Amino acid sequence: MEKIKKRRQMRIMGIIMIVIGVGVLSVYGYRKISREIYLRRLLKDNINFEIPCLYIKVPVLEGTGSKQLQVSAGHFEGTGALGKGNYCICGHNSTVYAEIFNDLDKIKIGDKMYLADIDEKRTKYEYIVTEYSIVEPDNVSVLNDFGDNRLTVISCTDDGKQRQVVVGKLKE
Repeated sequence: MEKIKKRRQMRIMGIIMIVIGVGVLSVYGYRKISREIYLRRLLKDNINFEIPCLYIKVPVLEGTGSKQLQVSAGHFEGTGALGKGNYCICGHNSTVYAEIFNDLDKIKIGDKMYLADIDEKRTKYEYIVTEYSIVEPDNVSVLNDFGDNRLTVISCTDDGKQRQVVVGKLKE
């Protein structure tokens, strides 16, 4: 009789553990799916930034506040326009926030980067990487207008103490 009681308790505990496991997986699955749906909507409704060789494709929202950078790249207000001037964007290199630019340090001179407009034609601007550098966080000179048409991408280094800067020149 004691064995039957223990088996019943073990079955009940097993069922409870399975239900809890399914519940936890469902919550994480729902969060992942809802994030993916939200990202797809942002990609459809906003400028897109892409580095094909690094498998990066993200929306670009106006502004660089924490709200924008938690889900996308952000455009520095007051810097260039698409295809004109120094169009500067930034994004996180982090496992805590959006993992947008975690592989940015793997980019090479000559790689291609793209910005796609939200116009009806989805006009695509191609940029060729010409520079990669590490700068101090207070070095904002990379946001300046250099008299050419370029894309500047900024992200933290892995340790967060400095900034990675990638510059691409517009392919005319």
